[in-house]
Amino acid sequence: MTGVHAKYPEAYVAFLVEFHATRDYFECHEIMEEHWKSHPGDPFTDAWIGLLQVAVALYHERRGNVEGARKLLTAALGRLRESDLDRLGLDGRDTIERVRRRLERLEAAKPEEAPAYADLDLPVRDPELKRLCTEKCAALGLVWGAPSDPAADALLHKHARRDRTAVVEARLAAWRLRQERRRENGASDG
Repeated sequence: MTGVHAKYPEAYVAFLVEFHATRDYFECHEIMEEHWKSHPGDPFTDAWIGLLQVAVALYHERRGNVEGARKLLTAALGRLRESDLDRLGLDGRDTIERVRRRLERLEAAKPEEAPAYADLDLPVRDPELKRLCTEKCAALGLVWGAPSDPAADALLHKHARRDRTAVVEARLAAWRLRQERRRENGASDG
């Protein structure tokens, strides 16, 4: 693990800062997805994906998509392991319990009534990790543990406002390559 601290990847600290200071769960997703995809075979892959799923679940919940939030929290609970979370400086048991309680609250909600959104904090147990996060917050002018504005338009609709040009171009290039290979294979078969 490189970056901020030998024990914690820089992306993980950035994820926690976004999770607890800006409450920008879409950004949490972007940070953690890039990290786990660029570290194949990482022993914490399930933890990274599980934490990413919690963040995306909160994004959906805040937008009123209770069913999407339920599905992602269920998936996250299938990946999160107490021992991994403990090794990542969180209180593993408490983290899993908080996610489970959030899921239960959403499962108890009537289909036509989304429960009022409330922030969820991950319990950071390691004082060194907490220090790294609060220092990064201070450097960015953020406040660790600041509550979010659940109606903040920028947080509610971030997925629709991002620039997808590079993604669209990459998909088009991949499609063209597949088409070219099919033509080549078709020509050699005849």
